[in-house]
Amino acid sequence: MAVEHRQVGAGEADTEAVRRKLAHRIQRWTPEQGLQDSSLAGVGLIRSDTATSCTSSVYEPCLGFIVQGSKTLQLGDKQISYGSLSYLASSVHLPVVGQVVEASPEEPYLAVKLVVDPQEVTDLVLDLGDKAPELDPAFTCPEVSCGLCVAQMDVGMLEAVNRLVGLLETPADAPILAPLARREILYRALMGEMGARMRKFAVVDSQANRISRVIALLKDRFSEPLRIRDLAGEANMSESSLYHSFKQVTRMSPLQFQKKLRLHEARRLMLVEGLEAASASYRVGYESPSHFSREYSRMFGAPPRADVSKLRGEQRVSA
Repeated sequence: MAVEHRQVGAGEADTEAVRRKLAHRIQRWTPEQGLQDSSLAGVGLIRSDTATSCTSSVYEPCLGFIVQGSKTLQLGDKQISYGSLSYLASSVHLPVVGQVVEASPEEPYLAVKLVVDPQEVTDLVLDLGDKAPELDPAFTCPEVSCGLCVAQMDVGMLEAVNRLVGLLETPADAPILAPLARREILYRALMGEMGARMRKFAVVDSQANRISRVIALLKDRFSEPLRIRDLAGEANMSESSLYHSFKQVTRMSPLQFQKKLRLHEARRLMLVEGLEAASASYRVGYESPSHFSREYSRMFGAPPRADVSKLRGEQRVSA
C-alpha cells in the first residue's frame, strides 16, 4: 500500500514540475497583462495578475490551456468554470463573456491559447481512422453538443504544450518542430475525453459540422438580414432542426448569435477605426442608432461612447 502511495505522489510531483516550468516560461514571455501574441504562429500567451471583471469577446476555434489560476465563461445560458491543469476546446466561433476569478501578483492567472484551423482537425481525424477511441459507455455524446467543452490535462498533454511554448527559446527550431508540437497537441485532444465531441464537428455532413458551416455563414454575413429559411437551405436541414441544433451548439438562438457578432464588430470599428456610434451601427446592419445604443449598453454595460472612451483609457495605461 505504501508503495502505491509513493508512486502516485511521484507522478503528481512530475506533473507539478512540468506545470511550474511552463508557468515560468509563460511569465517570461508576457511582460504585460492580457492576451499577447507570440512569435509562434497561432500561439498566444495570457497573464493576469488580478481577478477581472466580465469581458465580452468572440472565441475562434481554439484550444485554451490554463496553467495557473481559474476562469469562468458564460456562453448563452451555460456557465463553464475551469482551472489549473484543465483545457477548453472551442470548435466554432462563439461569443462569450469571460472572467478571471483566481489570480494574484504572486500567482498570476497564466494560460496558453492555440488557434486551430478546423481543417487541421478534419485531416487528423481522417489520418486516425478507426484508431480513435470509442466513447466511454458511461457517458453520452449526442449528435450535436455544446461548441465549448472542458477536460483535464494529463501529463502527456502538459508536456506537449510545454514543448511548444519552449520553442520560443529556440526560434531556429520552431519552423520544423512547432508543426509537430501542434499536431501532437491536437492528437492528444482527439484521443482524450472530449475527442468524440471534437470529432463530430470535423466529420463532414454530420449535424454538428452543418451547424459549424451555418456559424461560418453568420460570421461572414452578420450585417445582412437573418433568414432562417436561407440558413437551413445552406445546411440542408429543416428550419426546426437547424434552430434546435444551433441552440445546442451555441446555447443561444441564431438571432441572439447574430446580434452579439454585430455588437462586437461595431465595438471594434469604433475602437480601432475611429467610427462614430451611428456610422458603426449602420455598418453592422442596424437601421436605428438608438436601438443599437440600447442593445450595446445591455451587452457591454455602458453606452457606446462611454465604453469606447474607457477602453481607450485602459489601452493608454497599459501602453
